[in-house]
Amino acid sequence: MVLPRQGLAPARLIDSFCSLEKILRCTCCFNGIPTPSVRWWIEGDIVGVDSPDDSYQVTSTILGPWINSTISLTQQPEIGTHLLCEGKNHHGNHLLSIVLMSNKGSWDKEAFIRGLFQGFLYGAIAVTLLFLFLIPFIVKYIRMMQANEIATIKEERGPEVKECQESEMSLKKPIVTPSSESQVLVGSHCVWNIVSR
Repeated sequence: MVLPRQGLAPARLIDSFCSLEKILRCTCCFNGIPTPSVRWWIEGDIVGVDSPDDSYQVTSTILGPWINSTISLTQQPEIGTHLLCEGKNHHGNHLLSIVLMSNKGSWDKEAFIRGLFQGFLYGAIAVTLLFLFLIPFIVKYIRMMQANEIATIKEERGPEVKECQESEMSLKKPIVTPSSESQVLVGSHCVWNIVSR
């Protein structure tokens, strides 16, 4: 590598930017001693400063060791178009590659609405399938809770209910006992009667 003599500097890219209003403009700013020259390429073809093609225009401004070069594309370029700017002097060169993307960007309204609709549709399908999968488990859980509640109620009523149920199973006719308390079976219900004599 050969170092430049003192006071000399290779071409160096300082800044670059693109803007899109009615036309697309891209600018590259270089610095170097001696002042670099700038060339532009579109899709690998060099763009001339005084080209007869009116679809683009190149302008350059030199101020001391600085040069600003701008390419203006008057026609809408295709998505994926490659631009290249090169700053070059006798001591080195610097390149910048620019790839043009869609000016619709990520907020394309139609694509956003379509994606939103698909998201709702897929979400509804997923929730429905999940619900259908969980129904047997939910029913089983509800039945288990009801069985536990019935068992708790039976335990709270205690021996009275058990006696009544045992009596219903063994006897079909109402029975009256000669004691002061009597148990009368009527149909399928237990009724407690207190007889005082």
